[in-house]
Amino acid sequence: MISSEFKKIVRNSFILLCSILLTACAGIGEKRADITEQKPTVQRPAPSIEAPYDSFKIVKAGRNDTYTTLARKYLNDPLLASTIKAYNRGRPVIPGQKIVIPFGQFDRGGLKPEGYQTVPVLLYHKFSKSRSDKMTINADNFENQMRYLAENGYNVISIDKFVNFLDFSIQIPEKSVVITIDDGWRSFYDIGFPILMKYGFPATLFVYTDFIAGRKSVSWDQAGEMADQGINIECHTKKHRNMAKLKEGETLNQYLKDIIKEISYSKELIFKKLAREPQYLAYPYGATNNIVVEVAKQHGFRAAFTVHRGSNPFFVNNYRINRSVIYGNYSLSAFKKNLNVFHKRRLK
Repeated sequence: MISSEFKKIVRNSFILLCSILLTACAGIGEKRADITEQKPTVQRPAPSIEAPYDSFKIVKAGRNDTYTTLARKYLNDPLLASTIKAYNRGRPVIPGQKIVIPFGQFDRGGLKPEGYQTVPVLLYHKFSKSRSDKMTINADNFENQMRYLAENGYNVISIDKFVNFLDFSIQIPEKSVVITIDDGWRSFYDIGFPILMKYGFPATLFVYTDFIAGRKSVSWDQAGEMADQGINIECHTKKHRNMAKLKEGETLNQYLKDIIKEISYSKELIFKKLAREPQYLAYPYGATNNIVVEVAKQHGFRAAFTVHRGSNPFFVNNYRINRSVIYGNYSLSAFKKNLNVFHKRRLK
């Protein structure tokens, strides 16, 4: 049996222990209170939506601002106006309105839930003041086509921007179009080039070098003048042979040697004459094969072009890019059929 004296000792010890614990807790509370008083909670301001970000900036539209002026001011490229417009869901620019300026890609590869962007590459050959035939377009028809692009929201972009898009490195405006001209006929310098300059459109002239400086072709001086004003001068080989086929009696070694000469000689001569290194190749007759593609790659070409009709998604083969020949006898409605700029996803 536990004596009453022992119980009394246990009870008194328990009371003493509780007193010690209560005193300690009170001290801790007072200490925490002191800390709180010494270091009050700092109220951090909410981040401003106009603060600079890596991928976009929010600006207030001025009285005379348009998407074009904003693109020129903030992206250094008025052609990116449609990109800003798309990011802002097409809202009109009103003075005082907040506009988001995107600095990076937001639709990589032109991909959207409903489909993907495609880029038509148009191909012309000869030009005339009045005559039209299959390979020759007259000045009025060409002017009407360029005016249609300008007035209907199409964005004519350089071949460099187009290939950067294919390489998944940049975003290009919606409804982008590329313009190319083959061979190097003098009529392009006299007729087509001034019309392109009127609308501020870049283009690419693919020349085969054995033809240049002839009676009916552009001169090297004229090619240099056009290059200074936004026309890329690129390779269409040396003598315009069909590189996809062996000639009668030609051995495989002879064929390979000639293909290398066709591509390398033209590239070297353009660089020598214009001090600009070509980066793009247009296959004569649009014909190619795996050997030609490999030679083009080995000589540093970023891309090469066929004459297969159709627009190009970002995943097209860089060395088999489609181009749509615009024949001189096309009506405006026939021309429009070559301007497919979006492929809609088929819903099941």
